[in-house]
Amino acid sequence: MNPPNPSRSIAAYAALLALTFAAPAVAAFFPGPGEWYAGLTKPAWNPPGWVFGPVWTLLYLLMATAAWRVWRRTGLVSRPMTLYFLQLALNAAWTPVFFGARAITPALIVLLVLFAAIVATLDAFRRVDRAAAWLLAPYLAWSGFATFLNFTLWRLNPP
Repeated sequence: MNPPNPSRSIAAYAALLALTFAAPAVAAFFPGPGEWYAGLTKPAWNPPGWVFGPVWTLLYLLMATAAWRVWRRTGLVSRPMTLYFLQLALNAAWTPVFFGARAITPALIVLLVLFAAIVATLDAFRRVDRAAAWLLAPYLAWSGFATFLNFTLWRLNPP
C-alpha cells in the first residue's frame, strides 16, 4: 500500500477528530445531570462531576488518533472503521438515554452493547495496528468503569 498523501492524512485526522468529538456534542441537546441526577442514590466512589470533562476529552483524542492510524492502513470502508463508527454511535446514544430519558436500565443496556462494540473495535484495530489498539485501551477501561457505575446506579435506584 502506498503511504497516504500528507495533506490528505492531515485532513483525515482533522475529520476523524471532528467526528469523534461530535459524538458527545449530542449531549448539548439534552438536559445535563441536573436535579434528577443529583437526587439519585450514588455509591461513595462516584467520581465528582468535574472529572468527566477532562477524562472524556483525553479519551476522544486517543480514540480519534487510533482511528486515524487504522484509516491510514485500511481506508474508510473497512471492518475496523465500521466498528469504530458503530461504537461511536453507541457512545453518543448513552447521554440521551440516561440523562434525556432518565432511563437507567436502557442506558445500562446501551453501555453493555457499547462495551462489546469497543472490545470488537479494539480487536479489529489490533489486527491492523497494535499501537491503535493500545490507544483504545483507556477507553475500554473507562467504559468498563462507566458500565459498573451505571449498574450500581441501577441497583441503588430501582425502577
